[in-house]
Amino acid sequence: AAPAGAVSFSVKHTEGVSVEVRCQSPAEVGSAPGSGMRWPLDKGTVLRFSMSRASTEVNDNKVTVSFYAEGGQPISQAGVFLTGIGISLDVDADRDGIVEKNSPNKASWTWGPEGHGAILLVSCDKEDP
Repeated sequence: AAPAGAVSFSVKHTEGVSVEVRCQSPAEVGSAPGSGMRWPLDKGTVLRFSMSRASTEVNDNKVTVSFYAEGGQPISQAGVFLTGIGISLDVDADRDGIVEKNSPNKASWTWGPEGHGAILLVSCDKEDP
């Protein structure tokens, strides 16, 4: 995805994003003020980013990748807007008829009438050929 002539890149991101760069060659400190670390565009270089929390609104996080030519001249940028989606299995973990989002019994399960924890009934039959 890098433009022609690019030999290295840098990454900036908002607070809610975690970024990991894996490459064989070591990163270099950019020469321009505020340019941060630059990684070479080697074969096998991987840029991985993820959200560390759910978003408060759509597109509230961003990753910007800047590409540089030989000698450190900036030649292009690419950006991605991200929206983190929170997923939670809310259950009646203490079996009192009330589904609670933050029940302390969600993380464990105890058998019996005084027990706690979700009871999941899984349909494993073949209903549609």
